Amino acid sequence: MVELLIKNGLIVTMDKDRRIIADGSIAVDEGRIVSVKRGHSGKNKPEEVIDARGKIVMPGLVCSHTHLYGMLLRAAPLKIEPPTDFSQILQRVWWPMDEAMNKEDAYASALISCLEFIKTGTTLFADTFSGPNAISGVLDRIAAAVERSGIRGIISYEATERHTHAEGARGTKENERFILKVKKERMHRVYGMFSIHASFTVSDELFKYVRELASRYKVPLTVHTSEGLCDLYHNYERYGKRTVERLYDAEVLGPDVVLAHCVHVNDDELAIIKKTEAKVAHNPMSNMLNAVGVAPVPKMLSMNIPVGLGNDGYIFDGFENIRAAFLLHKVALRDPRAISAMEALEMATIRGAELYGLENELGSIEPGKLADIIIINPERAPTPVIPESVTGHLVNTVSGNDVETVIVGGNVLMRDRKILSMEEEEVIKTARKSAERLWQKLGAIRKR
Repeated sequence: MVELLIKNGLIVTMDKDRRIIADGSIAVDEGRIVSVKRGHSGKNKPEEVIDARGKIVMPGLVCSHTHLYGMLLRAAPLKIEPPTDFSQILQRVWWPMDEAMNKEDAYASALISCLEFIKTGTTLFADTFSGPNAISGVLDRIAAAVERSGIRGIISYEATERHTHAEGARGTKENERFILKVKKERMHRVYGMFSIHASFTVSDELFKYVRELASRYKVPLTVHTSEGLCDLYHNYERYGKRTVERLYDAEVLGPDVVLAHCVHVNDDELAIIKKTEAKVAHNPMSNMLNAVGVAPVPKMLSMNIPVGLGNDGYIFDGFENIRAAFLLHKVALRDPRAISAMEALEMATIRGAELYGLENELGSIEPGKLADIIIINPERAPTPVIPESVTGHLVNTVSGNDVETVIVGGNVLMRDRKILSMEEEEVIKTARKSAERLWQKLGAIRKR
């Protein structure tokens, strides 16, 4: 018996051959894809059928780097002197926000972020939380929100020694505790990893300690890398090295490491990333917002460095981020060939899964893989949506609002834009309550 059959769809598989199947069908049983083919003839009658005629079927999007709590800062009317560079953005915006967060704010931000991800087609994300006054046990609250939502999340606490060495140790201990819990309880949709804030807030001793733990537990390790010039200058002044050079000398890098941003890296550093098989999470919209520069992603791709696509806690619509990645490098290099539509899609699907060692389970529509699938209604498209044009439409036409159905592990989380896994109004109410408290604490609004 097949539990679910999706039929008559235009399937963008993102498999190794990047096949696009017109009038295709996908059979799902026990949460996994059992067949992908043209037509839908079969001996077994499915328990549920979704007719995707006239619609695009593709893998759920992967957000390779995010900060879920950033959702609560959206449109906040902060009464601060406008920052002039990335260091001031951290000091005047993000670090005060970090210190104002409590565990229930973390839960509320995770809930609303997961809701936004579902509504715009993202089924897996990698998150790092930061909150020096809410460390112990905070990952349990974030995990509870992810479990409630029905999507998948790789979550971690962002260890930093910004205040004290003890703070870094506490953050690392929280990650270790949670990773052990995930393994013990055999969680299927929530994963743990280690996270380090950035090299300009962390000592070599903490780098080496976290590196040893990530190897011991066989989980990913992520670190912000050369996002702003402050990171590069810090390492030059204190160590006489560029950022990636310092990470290499500290023996941090390896195939399980995801470097977020990598804006200010040179050719020698790219060669190190390639040599160590580390990977990169690209965050084009956040990089534009913070005016930090443009990462050399086309060069990374030419070197076969795996690059995924993240939002860094800014815009959660994955299709907006795909479009930004597609366009940003063209104007930066003044070359319309810089990033192809397929390369942009790869970063948001199969490459994103590859960053976290999940490419054999997620990121494409293939038999044996987990059934994380989205269905898009392209009715607004002004031109034909056919196999030859569908990639172009996904990059240039589609937005998250066109996502109609979201399936994770064979479970339908959204059908015809109706969220089934959570009460949408309740989630929004919870988020607004937390945001109002935070905004008051940050001096953005007055207490009522």
